[in-house]
Amino acid sequence: MKKIFILIFICVFSKAEAQKFENLALTPPMGWNSWNTFKCDGINENVIKEMANTMVSKGMKAAGYEYIVIDDCWQIGRDNQGYIIIDKEKFPSGMKALADYIHSKGLKFGIYSDAGTHTCGGRPGSKNYELKDAERYAEWGVDYLKYDWCNTEGQDAIASYTLMRDALYTNKRPILFSICEWGENEPWKWAGTIGHIWRTTYDINFDGSFDGDRWGNQFGWSEIIDKQVGLEKYAGPGHWNDPDMLAVGIGMPVNESRAHFTMWCMLAAPLMSGNDLREMTYDTQAILTNKHLIAIDQDNLGKQGYKIIDEGAFEVWQKPLSNGEIAICLFNRDTKVKDYILNWKQLKIKAFEGTYSVKNVWTQSPMGTTEDITKLQLPSRDVILFRLKPI
Repeated sequence: MKKIFILIFICVFSKAEAQKFENLALTPPMGWNSWNTFKCDGINENVIKEMANTMVSKGMKAAGYEYIVIDDCWQIGRDNQGYIIIDKEKFPSGMKALADYIHSKGLKFGIYSDAGTHTCGGRPGSKNYELKDAERYAEWGVDYLKYDWCNTEGQDAIASYTLMRDALYTNKRPILFSICEWGENEPWKWAGTIGHIWRTTYDINFDGSFDGDRWGNQFGWSEIIDKQVGLEKYAGPGHWNDPDMLAVGIGMPVNESRAHFTMWCMLAAPLMSGNDLREMTYDTQAILTNKHLIAIDQDNLGKQGYKIIDEGAFEVWQKPLSNGEIAICLFNRDTKVKDYILNWKQLKIKAFEGTYSVKNVWTQSPMGTTEDITKLQLPSRDVILFRLKPI
C-alpha cells in the first residue's frame, strides 16, 4: 500500500509540475529573427550585437519589439557529457556574454533548436538531450526558444514538444516556447498548454523561388493568410497562432509590405521581423514601427481577426478590439485597382451596434461615421484599414 501511495504521489506531483511558463506572450511577441536574411552562413556574434543596437537606435524597441533570436547554425556538436557546443568561431564570447549584452540593451535573448536528431541546417538537435539543453539555456539567460521539427521521423509531435516544455520548466527560468512544426499536426488543437506560439504553415516564401512572386504562390504570404481562416478560436493571451516571420524589408514593394504587415496585425500574429535592420529603408522602418498598426496587433482583448467577406480577389476582415472598438480591413488581392462603395450597414460586421466614428489607420484621417456611404479606390495588392470607435 505504501509503494502504491508513493507512486500515485509521484505521478500527481509530476503532472502538477509539468507545465509551460504562464504570464508570457499575453500579447503576440515582437522581435527579430536571424534566419530570413542571414541563414546559416551569415550569423555571428557581431551581427547579432549590431541587430540589437539597431533595434534600439531605429525605434523598434520603443515600438514594442523586444526579442533578438538567433536561428539555426550556432551549434557544432556535443561534449563528452552531452552538452551542446557553441561555434566559437562565430560566437567567441559565448552565449552567456551575448545574452548579457542583449539584456543590457533592455532586450530579450532567443535561441533555436530542433525536436529531432539534427536541426534543419544539419546541426545537433535536442532529441534525447532536452534536459541538458534546457539547463544550458537557463544558464545562458535565454528568454525565447524556437523549436523546429526537422529530422523527427517516427516521433510524436505532442510528446516531443511536451518533453522540451517540461525540460524548460524544470530550470525555472521563464522562456517563451515557440513551436515550429509547420502546422503538420494541427498544433492549434493541442499546443495551447505546451507552447506560447505555434506555426500554422511551412516557411513563408519570400525569396522569389516561385516565379519571383512572393504574393500568391506556394507559401507566399497571401496564401498563408488563407490557411489562417477558422483558426481564430484557438488564439488568445498566452497562446497564439503563428503564420511565420515577417518578410517586410526583404525585396517586396511598399504596397505589398504594407498589406502583409497589416494582415499580420489583423491576425494578432507574432511580429518577428527578419530583415537586415541596419539597412532598412525609410519605408520599411515606417511600416515596422507604425504605432497605430502595432496597437491593433497588440490589443489587450487578444482576439485574432477573421474574414467576413470573400469575393475572391477582394476580402473584408474584422478584428474585435478593446472598449468595443473594431478594426476593419479591406484587402485587394488583385493586380488591378478596385473601385468600391463602402456602405457600413451592408457589411457583415459581427457585434455591430449603433454608430461608430471611422478613422483610416494608415493615414490617420477621419472618415466620418458608419452612417456615411463612401466611394473608395483600393490600390492593387494593398489594403485600407479602418478603426471604428463607438460614439
